[in-house]
Amino acid sequence: MEPLDFDRLAAGLRALPPSCGPVRLVAVDGHAGSGKSTFAGRLAAALGGAPVLHLDDLATHEELFAWTGRLRTQVLDRLIQGHVAHFHPYDWNLRRFGPPRPLPPDPVVVIEGVGAGRRALRPHLARLLWMEREAEESWARGRRRDGPTQAAFWDGWTVAETRHFAADPSRPYADTLIRECPEGYEWLPGPAETPRANRIITDSDRLPPPY
Repeated sequence: MEPLDFDRLAAGLRALPPSCGPVRLVAVDGHAGSGKSTFAGRLAAALGGAPVLHLDDLATHEELFAWTGRLRTQVLDRLIQGHVAHFHPYDWNLRRFGPPRPLPPDPVVVIEGVGAGRRALRPHLARLLWMEREAEESWARGRRRDGPTQAAFWDGWTVAETRHFAADPSRPYADTLIRECPEGYEWLPGPAETPRANRIITDSDRLPPPY
């Protein structure tokens, strides 16, 4: 484990082959409350202001994880063609979708949220990053952040998230594990990266480092 250099990470991501049309789609997944949004913001800044899609904008109260259809039609199909995507962000207070918001097909686009590394998305990802924080600790952080008025929502969320990851886990497919530290972040090769590191690599196999 070593400190994460955001400039080095950004350079490695830019050097990857495109994965979603002309776009290198980079997912930041992890438990709710694990620090995904903050990390994704710092990564986007290191990438020179890369677009960030927050999956909270696609989920709803009734469809916490049933948003793959919206992601496909509003975002992926457009990016694959090299066009600007337009998605309708969900308003969690008004409980309805808002006006369309653009997501340009920049060289790197970051998608963050619980389930960003799910089975339906992985074929379109250039890299999958996992926030390495245990579920109970992450949920406790999230509850403190949102306060007691959201306690009932969190009670339902933890059940839904547990079921989701039991059926469709992301961590086993992560290329890089990201751990938040008192100052900055540290990285480890993820489960998906380890098999590649343990076999003989030929020149034709080589890819730019993910970090």
